[in-house]
Amino acid sequence: MKQHYVFVYGTLRRHDKYHDLLKDSVLISEQAWTKGRLYDTEDGYPALMESTEGTVYGELYLVTDEQLSRLDRLEEYEENRDNNLYDRKKKLIYHDRGETEAYTYFITKQNEFMLKIAIPSGDWRIYQFEKQKGNVLYYAYGSCMDHARFKKANVDHYFQKLIGRGILEGYSLRFTKKLPDGGRADIVENGGIVEGKVYEVPRECLDYLYQREGVEIRLYRPALIDVKMDGQIVKDVLTFIVVDKEPETAPPDHYLEEIIRGGRGILSEMYISRLIEHVRTLA
Repeated sequence: MKQHYVFVYGTLRRHDKYHDLLKDSVLISEQAWTKGRLYDTEDGYPALMESTEGTVYGELYLVTDEQLSRLDRLEEYEENRDNNLYDRKKKLIYHDRGETEAYTYFITKQNEFMLKIAIPSGDWRIYQFEKQKGNVLYYAYGSCMDHARFKKANVDHYFQKLIGRGILEGYSLRFTKKLPDGGRADIVENGGIVEGKVYEVPRECLDYLYQREGVEIRLYRPALIDVKMDGQIVKDVLTFIVVDKEPETAPPDHYLEEIIRGGRGILSEMYISRLIEHVRTLA
């Protein structure tokens, strides 16, 4: 049976309305990306326009012929047909394990009039999330676990509702953001387990988090992840991921201290010990 790699960026993604079409496929990466411009059609789904500029985030799957046919029907694509809604083309997809050529659905030239609102983040799920109201579940895995930093910034009132420890499976904590004084924490989708704190924060806290994480200057990007808490999966928890990952650099002592101080009493001692040992290997 022939298999194909497919990159999805809209309503086929996890927890969206057509994800069931991928229920028997193999997930390769849930933090994948490629070049292009993403737009809201204002019809309940986004569309991707071919471009060498811009970044679009999505998920990479391995599918069968039958599953690919299902996706073609959804996207109103038929090979060698002139009036397709989308074109299906092979595109280089990037992820934390490397690069993969995969099928991607692009809006056809004749249907570009449907592209109504640009999505600057390139992430359909974040675009939808940012339009919602109400409190937010936030996953902190680095120095944002440290309450002392919140107090110093006079924002500790936002972080009074700690839900507990969150386990993020399939990722490792690495220091891939290099600053002049050393590395900063990141989650890398290469297997492993990350432990962190899950907070429930008011939505107005997002301004502080986006500024602190350098979202506007693309140091980190917001992402929605699923974490395990007390054996149960909690869906669509906000976190932040380094945009341009670099080879690991040892963090400065004060930064590691913030992570450890913030994690004590919530994260497991074994996890903290392994983190300290990992940092020693980078020195």
